[in-house]
Amino acid sequence: MSVTFKSIKFSTLVLLLQIAFIIIIGIFGDYQPNENYPKLHNISDDGSREETPQASYPNFQDVNAMIFVGFGFLMTFLKSYGFGAVGLNLMVSAICVQWAAIVRGFIHNDIIGGEKFHITVVDMVTYDFATATVLISFGAVLGKVSPVQLVIMGIFEVLLAQINEYIGIDLLHVRDIGESMFIHTFGAYFGLAVARVLYTPDVEKSNKEGSVYHSDIFAMIGTVFLWIYWPSFNGGFADDQQQRDRAYLNTFLSLCACTAVTFAISSLVDKEGRLNMVHVQNSTLAGGVAVGASAQMPMHPFGAMIFGCVAGLISVLGYRFLTPLMRKYMKIHDTCGVNNLHGMPGLLAAIGAAVLAGISGSWSEHDRRAIFPETFDDYSGVEGALGRTPVEQGGYQFLVVVITFFFAIAGGTFTGFILKLPIWNQPKDNKIFNDSDNWEVPEHSVPEPELFNMYKVSNSHSTPM
Repeated sequence: MSVTFKSIKFSTLVLLLQIAFIIIIGIFGDYQPNENYPKLHNISDDGSREETPQASYPNFQDVNAMIFVGFGFLMTFLKSYGFGAVGLNLMVSAICVQWAAIVRGFIHNDIIGGEKFHITVVDMVTYDFATATVLISFGAVLGKVSPVQLVIMGIFEVLLAQINEYIGIDLLHVRDIGESMFIHTFGAYFGLAVARVLYTPDVEKSNKEGSVYHSDIFAMIGTVFLWIYWPSFNGGFADDQQQRDRAYLNTFLSLCACTAVTFAISSLVDKEGRLNMVHVQNSTLAGGVAVGASAQMPMHPFGAMIFGCVAGLISVLGYRFLTPLMRKYMKIHDTCGVNNLHGMPGLLAAIGAAVLAGISGSWSEHDRRAIFPETFDDYSGVEGALGRTPVEQGGYQFLVVVITFFFAIAGGTFTGFILKLPIWNQPKDNKIFNDSDNWEVPEHSVPEPELFNMYKVSNSHSTPM
């Protein structure tokens, strides 16, 4: 009966949410008005059409592949939780995309005044961005929460993350083109706060945490998808072609440098000089996070490479030394190591963007107008001018990452206590890191436990057992 009641709770919650989404979007949402399409798609008088990059479907395809394939497969490294990693990633993404449409629509439009929010191709990318925040947090609690808890976490997190982004971008006027602050930093520390509140000694006793050879190969599929498409994630919202090309180039160079350093440091920190798949799956991506907040800025190609090198270094060292310490002394069990892939590289990105903003006075006028119009005098006629000095703009950039950091921890802690209520069926004992409690699993789906490779992200250099 308990299993039946558990399934009823999950199904009822999801169905009620879907019905609510349909009703809310039906009342308050709509397509882009027809009169706006010629401007949106650059349709000339002769009927020829040249889509603006922001309105192009290919950019959405790239980001969508990262969300539904990249994040999903990246988390399949757990030997007994592959169905949960890919399946629940799909489920929670589909829910959060719809919820993000509603939340962003209410935040950025005068709904009370009778205005409707419009759903466009550009908006679909922003909904994917909002969903990415939840998937990062999912990595911190992977295998330790029920599907119901995951859905509830996504509902709270999308709302809080979008409020935080509104404060940073619309009220304090900072730049974060690849959303390293608003997605990666927020998602990482929100998830870690939730993981801390939900911590139970059962995770230390479980023999299900760890990988096998084929599960690590599946996880590499996610890594490769994310690695390939990350330039689109960072550059798709640049204001002009020069900024976009620069964002693509800086991201690609940062990823390349990060990957090289990851392999070098991974071998260096192992006593026998071996490479660790945990590092290869995750730390190779840290360069995309580290350059995200400043991807379109004129940092020069070598600057992007430096970002990538530092990101790879701190990410590998984080997996090797910091994650086990957090688990042992702070009782923070970070299943995927999101602090090392998203958290610390996100903070690095924010600091780098603040420094670049501080020296933006030496940039060309075109770059200042496109990236930091706030640094022009009020009477200059530049749209968005606020009369800030470059140093003041850098201070605002730094202030926002501090706000994001504490807002994420506070929001994650609050959400964690909501999820801790017994009605949400948090997994315990041998149900942790185990698909069999929520999925129909083939009887002979995995090898016997004694054949497992017991590598763990949370203790990534434990000796194979």
